[in-house]
Amino acid sequence: MAVQTHHVSVVEASCTPIQLIETKGIASLPLRALQGLINSIFKLLNVPQTSPDYTCISKRSKTVQVRYRSKSRGAIRHIVIGSTGLKVCGEGEWKVKKHGAEKRRTWCKLHLAVGVGTHKAISAEVSLVNGGDSELLSTLFNPLRRKVTAVSADGAYDTKDYHDILKKKGCIPLIPLTI
Repeated sequence: MAVQTHHVSVVEASCTPIQLIETKGIASLPLRALQGLINSIFKLLNVPQTSPDYTCISKRSKTVQVRYRSKSRGAIRHIVIGSTGLKVCGEGEWKVKKHGAEKRRTWCKLHLAVGVGTHKAISAEVSLVNGGDSELLSTLFNPLRRKVTAVSADGAYDTKDYHDILKKKGCIPLIPLTI
């Protein structure tokens, strides 16, 4: 049985990564996921080829400019707001390793608004750890110029001020009741 090989011309070879880069942008895929998707499509179609390596696509994408329409039009259906603590590392890390932990540690709090459909960060704010979660809601909403339909958050955001801000913006609050 003879093995068939496909000789790719120079024109085809230069166009293929551009088409992959366009597919990556349209489908919002990371490079490795794009490589897997293309390999799966080739396998389903019984094409005896493989996708270029993700590193090749990455290097090629730096030299190619592809323009897409912005997805930031229209209302945002649903966002999730949450916060997490971040340890601030500094010159004291060595001292802690050598002599043990001190009683005082420096922490920050990251407040994040993420779109449920896109899984992309829409807004972020950093505060000191002593601030309450619901106090920064107005600063999270200020950069948003688009209408938000619904907002999910945990019980820390279940305050009157929070509900007033959401009512003013025309959002439906989806917060579990604190009992």
